[in-house]
Amino acid sequence: MSWQDKVIAVVAGDAREQEIARCALRAGATVRAYGFPWPEGGIEGVYHAKDATDALKGADIALFPIPGITAEGALFAPKSPEKIIPTREMLAGMRKPGHIILGWADGNLKGHCEALGIALHEYEWDVDLMLLRGPAIVEGVLKVIIENTEITIHKSNVCLVGQGTIGSLLTNTLVSLGANVHVAARNPVQRAAAYAAGAESYILEQLPEILPRMDIVIGSVPKRLIEREQLALLPKHALLVDVAAPPGTIDREAAAELGLKAVWARGMGARAPITVGRSQWSGISRRIEAIMEQES
Repeated sequence: MSWQDKVIAVVAGDAREQEIARCALRAGATVRAYGFPWPEGGIEGVYHAKDATDALKGADIALFPIPGITAEGALFAPKSPEKIIPTREMLAGMRKPGHIILGWADGNLKGHCEALGIALHEYEWDVDLMLLRGPAIVEGVLKVIIENTEITIHKSNVCLVGQGTIGSLLTNTLVSLGANVHVAARNPVQRAAAYAAGAESYILEQLPEILPRMDIVIGSVPKRLIEREQLALLPKHALLVDVAAPPGTIDREAAAELGLKAVWARGMGARAPITVGRSQWSGISRRIEAIMEQES
């Protein structure tokens, strides 16, 4: 098999998917697209489908976005006029054997794919891809902080909950900007790395000790760890920024009820869609090449 034999459907997403579609076209594939912001003048050579079912018809490979699927099963598509919820009927139009490459799949999508014999390839937690799009995410988080506070990052008290790939990049950046960074994490190696980067490190159970003096709290763990009880300890001026996939680290509804400003900063990679789209494609294309090698 070659790229020229492949039909790729790019469904849902944001401006990053424009660049991913262009990259797939340049690789030699036939590209069908729907559900992300369509540029004025279109994307030359890419078929703009009337809906998701039309985009997936005859596709060998479907590319869905990285950001997590909502509780109701909708793909991340902030500019789409409709919610794009993959159904069995929608996916049945794919050519067999079909493949879906995406950040991560929920139970409904997994069930549909198992019934239809479609292979799922999830890459939300691939460290190489996270690092490649990490700088854009960090820049996006800094933008959110600057736009939603009346203090400088320099000398502010920042609590980072979680110290994975993005959390560690944020720690390094915030420390370099002069913030007083406090990292809470379960993993002792991650806590040690945060300490080595210049932050204070804590176990999660110590959050009640540090939250009362925090100006900014950033969550990067896709698990609810900061509930109403902890939120009530924060000063009223504190800003909460959740960069985690659903359900997020922070109980944002409780934060709003307590009068705290909370921002769910999903899709921060969209801040630099050309750069991040190309970096995502570098990982996606490797997976497609592996699929083609297996099928040859």
